[in-house]
This record gives sequence, C-alpha cells and structure tokens, in this order.
Amino acid sequence: MSEQNLSRRREERLDELTALLLAEGTGTAQDLAERFDVSLMTMHRDLDELERRGLVRKFRGGVTTQPSGVFESTVLFRQQAMIAQKQAIARAARRLVEPGMSIMLDDSTSVLELARLLDGITPLRVVTNFLTGLRTLAGTPGISLTALGGDYDPNHDSFLGVGCVEAIEALRVDAVFVSTSAAAEGLAYHQEQHIVSVKRAMLAAAARRFLLLDSGKLGRVALHRVVPLESFDLVIVDEGISEEQLADLRERGIPVEVA
Repeated sequence: MSEQNLSRRREERLDELTALLLAEGTGTAQDLAERFDVSLMTMHRDLDELERRGLVRKFRGGVTTQPSGVFESTVLFRQQAMIAQKQAIARAARRLVEPGMSIMLDDSTSVLELARLLDGITPLRVVTNFLTGLRTLAGTPGISLTALGGDYDPNHDSFLGVGCVEAIEALRVDAVFVSTSAAAEGLAYHQEQHIVSVKRAMLAAAARRFLLLDSGKLGRVALHRVVPLESFDLVIVDEGISEEQLADLRERGIPVEVA
C-alpha cells in the first residue's frame, strides 16, 4: 500500500476512534486495539496523536474525553453532552436579549446554543472569544461582531490568556452570558485557571450577568472557584435539577429560573 493510502487510512481510523471515544467517554488501549484490529503499539501511537490534537486525555492504560475536577472535556465532547437541556436553557435566556443591546458570550457550549437563537433580535452587538460562536454568527443580518483576541486554545476553540483579558477590560456591555463546568455550595467552579481569569473579566465588564447551567453540573466541584452564584442576576437551569438542589439555591438567595 502506498504511503498516501496509508496516511489516508490512518486519518479515517483516527476519525472513527474520535467518534467512538466521544460517544463512550473512555476506553483502554488494549480494547481499542482489538476493536480496530491494529497492534497495541499502533493504537498507542493513534491515542498519542489524538492527545496532541487536544481531543482526548491519556491516563494509565487508556484515554478519556470526560471532565474531571482538574481537566475539562474537549469542546467536541461538550457539544454532544446534555444537548436538549442546553437548548431549553438557551430558549429561556433568549428573552433576556433585546434589540439594541451589546452582549458578551463566553466559550461554553451552553452559551453557543443561545448564539444560535439570536437571529432576528437586531440590531445587536455580540462580543465573544469563542471561534465556534463567531462562525455561527458571522454574516447574520443585523448582528455586529467583536472578536476577543489572545492565544488560540484548540481544546476550547477559543482565544484566551492575557491578551483576551485585556481586550475584555477595554469594553463595557449590557449583559454577559456564561456557563461553567461545576457548581456547588453556592459557588461556581472551573478546572482551568486561564478560563477562570477570562470568565471573571467578562463578568466585571457587564452591567447584568447570567449563568446558563445544565443540571449535570450541579453538585460538582472543580479545582478553581470562579465566583459566588449570588454574583449573577439570574441562574438558568433545566428541569433536571432536583428539588433539594433547587431549594438550596433559593435558600441561599440565589435568583434561579428552571427552564
């Protein structure tokens, strides 16, 4: 087989491997090698390549696309998780956006669902660091875009770092819509410090703050505290929230709406 055909065949296998891991979350190198009928050494090379591309995270004996308290899952995984819940939350958040507003959107897949609903709420100025969000809204009549620069992070498909924070600090918007990877005991959490810095800057740059939080993130913590949940004007959750979790939020005086 020619080198070109071998390369194409490997890319096809990598695509199939990525789809499988996104669907199942985790896998061992041995099991994956058997399922794809390749040697264990070949599978380790494939998994090393997927890790290099930021699509999986390796651990002893296997890989995962799922988040932990220290690592966030890839944007590809997050785009496939809790889709119906995120869409319900986005529909509730849409009513908070009015023509003539300036709004800031973070790089979360929950807020991406809101971006997909903004067509028709015009004129509107949208500020974001999320490349997927920029692509979604580019060319939409009546929506003006401001892209936040910085260092590109392929794991999040967004721009982060000092450059992004400084770009945010130069702006003031009517409202910001963000999500985070975990929330518990009245606090919002995230695994990665550079993400926390950007989210905090976004919250400081907005007159009103809204948190879009699917129920799968409730009752979980991560390495870094972002802000207290009471910092938000409204926290929008889906109906998967338990009665105990909802009661806890309300007892803490946190404004919450169930989509």
